Amino acid sequence: MNSLKIFLIEDDPFFGETLRYHLRLNPDYDIHLFQTGKECIENLYKKPDIICLDFGLPDISGDKLLKKIQEINNSIPIIIISGQDNIEIAVDFLKSGVKDYIVKNNHTKDILWNSIIKIRENINLVHEVEELKEQLEQKFSFEKSIIGQSDAIKSVFNKINKALNTNINVSITGETGTGKEVVAKAIHYNSDKKNKPFIAVNMAAIPKELIESEFFGHEKGAFTGAENRAIGKFEQADGGTIFLDEIAELDLNLQSKLLRVLQEREVIRLGGKEKIKFNARLIIATHKDLAQEVKKGNFREDLYYRIIGLPIELPPLRDRGNDKLLLAKYFIDMFTKENKMKPISLSKEAKDKLSKYPFPGNIRELKSVVDLACVMSDGKEIQTEDLTFSSINDTNFFLSEEKTLKEYTSDIILHYLKKNNNDVIKTAQKLDIGKSTIYNLLNAQNK
Repeated sequence: MNSLKIFLIEDDPFFGETLRYHLRLNPDYDIHLFQTGKECIENLYKKPDIICLDFGLPDISGDKLLKKIQEINNSIPIIIISGQDNIEIAVDFLKSGVKDYIVKNNHTKDILWNSIIKIRENINLVHEVEELKEQLEQKFSFEKSIIGQSDAIKSVFNKINKALNTNINVSITGETGTGKEVVAKAIHYNSDKKNKPFIAVNMAAIPKELIESEFFGHEKGAFTGAENRAIGKFEQADGGTIFLDEIAELDLNLQSKLLRVLQEREVIRLGGKEKIKFNARLIIATHKDLAQEVKKGNFREDLYYRIIGLPIELPPLRDRGNDKLLLAKYFIDMFTKENKMKPISLSKEAKDKLSKYPFPGNIRELKSVVDLACVMSDGKEIQTEDLTFSSINDTNFFLSEEKTLKEYTSDIILHYLKKNNNDVIKTAQKLDIGKSTIYNLLNAQNK
């Protein structure tokens, strides 16, 4: 908020000018001085941020003017300035929504100054919260947060749309790095629960002995170290969404307790007896095949059917065609903006290299590769040498393209030659081939 528009209604010209002069010492304050209640009402269309109202006006009493203002706009903070030092009147005004009641005396201008500062802080806070909510809604508008135009991702959009129409449980599957939590947040923040909590729990990140306490909470003294009551994740998620990531990692014993909680829609804190009701949407995610986990005996069949709901399978990045380049551009723009860098583009050769690479680490790997490329580039255009792929994925890179056995063999030899600093003997020993095979390949390339 830059300028603060303040209406000052005071029928005493001298006192009014004194207050206006004092408040104008802050250049951010835009002061509008009126001597009657009628003038104030007529100018409300200017949308003041604060109204400082004299209790005793010639044309209308302070309480009547207050009611008229609140009928038109009851969100404007109002400060009453009165010659009456009457506690009962002050209390009545404060109960009716007035932000402050100030008595006229030698200190009025300083008290008013401090009161406006406090109100402005609250106004700024409200604006910040509204902006954050708006940013959050924009961020998780699923067609903006989930970048892509491929048929594979359009199918995901269709499933998300279906999830928004009801409170059905949602199960999200896909390889690591495909964006399961992003999809879960997109569902939550585009649903009627968007102003309620989104509570995420990663099963793989919580020690087995602490999961029950994390889920259901505990009372003071429930176990050694429980010095205070703790509210569990299900209680925290009441009215909103609870997202259980990597649910296949949940211990079988805890699976039975989770099933009971989901069936009864109530929890009992560890060490407690009170049954606490909750109403939260459940979204689960896993990179494993839960049906296969059931067959193996690693996951309860009854829990599986309780949580499966609407299944959404996220495609790996290698199956999303041109989405790789769309995502790469998005990450480049985001990185340069966050680091206050000039715009950077991808060269044609760099685009080709990104398009051919299978990205076994999916979107998470793509972001990592692109972020590093932005740093390594000349600041204008990303070249192929700026794109570095993790060596653990190099074999997958070879196998991702449709080549002949001879072509694959050449790629593997050249890869290990580069890795061994063109040492032919070392490469031949590593691959268990003759040196002549390598020399023949090099000679063929040089022709």
